[in-house]
Amino acid sequence: MPDSLPDGSGGVASPNRGVMIVLAYLWLLALIPLLLEKHDREVQWHAKHGIVLMVAELIALLAYAMATSIISLATLGIGCVLSLFLVFVWVGVLALHVIAIVKGINGDRLIIPGVSEYADRF
Repeated sequence: MPDSLPDGSGGVASPNRGVMIVLAYLWLLALIPLLLEKHDREVQWHAKHGIVLMVAELIALLAYAMATSIISLATLGIGCVLSLFLVFVWVGVLALHVIAIVKGINGDRLIIPGVSEYADRF
């Protein structure tokens, strides 16, 4: 088996593409495929998408924490309930990452409206 196979996107397929796609969606570990797999366009896209997704999640977490803090100062009980709701949100984020990994390994891309187009910008 040759070391590099041509892929459908015009780049060169990496022999460890699956591992790199998994790393691409593990938050800060997305830097590994971004820096190591320069010639595989599909891995590069997934790494950029993983970084954009991480930044969007951090912004959403910051906004949620600020809103929860303000509500907690105004009304003690509701803020505590909102803090517990965050657990369910992170389960959803984890599910989103698992879906992105599975689609990436199968050769597809998970397109998230409002987020995915930023992966193509850099």
